[in-house]
Amino acid sequence: MLGLSLIAGLTALALVFRLPGRIALLMAGGAWLAIVLLLGLAPESGMAQSIGGTLNGWLFGGGLAALVLAYRVGLRRLRALAPEADTGISPADDGQMSDAELDRYARHLVLREIGGPGQMRLRDARVLVVGAGGLGAPICLYLAAAGVGRITLADDDTVSLSNLQRQVIFRSGQRGEMKADAAAGNMAELNPHIEVTPLHRRITGADADLVARHDLVIDGTDSFASRDEVNRACVTAGVPLIAGAIAQWEGQVTLYHPAQGGPCMACLFPEAPAPGLAPACAEAGVVGALPGVVGSIMALEAIKHLTGAGEGLRGRMLIFDGLYGETRMISITQREDCPVCRGHRHA
Repeated sequence: MLGLSLIAGLTALALVFRLPGRIALLMAGGAWLAIVLLLGLAPESGMAQSIGGTLNGWLFGGGLAALVLAYRVGLRRLRALAPEADTGISPADDGQMSDAELDRYARHLVLREIGGPGQMRLRDARVLVVGAGGLGAPICLYLAAAGVGRITLADDDTVSLSNLQRQVIFRSGQRGEMKADAAAGNMAELNPHIEVTPLHRRITGADADLVARHDLVIDGTDSFASRDEVNRACVTAGVPLIAGAIAQWEGQVTLYHPAQGGPCMACLFPEAPAPGLAPACAEAGVVGALPGVVGSIMALEAIKHLTGAGEGLRGRMLIFDGLYGETRMISITQREDCPVCRGHRHA
């Protein structure tokens, strides 16, 4: 019968594209409702005849399906009364997402640019986040929420009261804790399907081996010296680096990847700024929401890079002015005589 073939086809389509169960049910339910309306309003029409079956038959079938669905929903709710068994679990290696993951990432799965394959890339990704401060806070939260499977978080500082004006991953009761530990715990509470490894130290230029074990590095540190060290490690390891910086009301984001034709940080900033020219946030101040905006952009660029969606920021730098609500995009290129990345470029 054409009607059954239509519903079976929609169900198969939902399975092929790994659509969430709710969407598959809506598709099948919508088709069933259209068939019932057609058989009830125009039973003698040619289209109704081609569908096959009777109105009573379709109503009975729909009622039976509703009973089965209600039973499954009730059983699931009973299971939910028990303590969660997956808290703290690591990503499975069976190549499949659980029902809980399918529900959790439903909004990603229906995005054409991400879908099931993109979500699996996020699930399989290894990302190193350097710094759990103002920029690191939204980066960590959104990467965890997005389902990035394995995240290493490096920070050697502790949570202080002055951090809480902008570092939204922390809570007042976590003052005095190591930032890496506090952030990792909060990320695991947000999403138990990921692994977070805290490191109580900084990343230096000698950490190329550590960097090489990751697919992407995201730098949210707040000093030129730290950024320079992270850049050198990424260049040596050939791993792309999403870097951001903020000051007062302004921020900037880019992707450094000389191994794929882009510049490194030293191409743009070969020397440290003169004293007083680029003061730290503790000295110059920073509006609390700014790192949320810039850090979220960095997380977005990370998701794009890992899934292959859209156009990234390699060879471009986004500059955000929060005081006047303006953004600018500038082109950036490799410096031929760059002493850091000259020997690590794409052939």
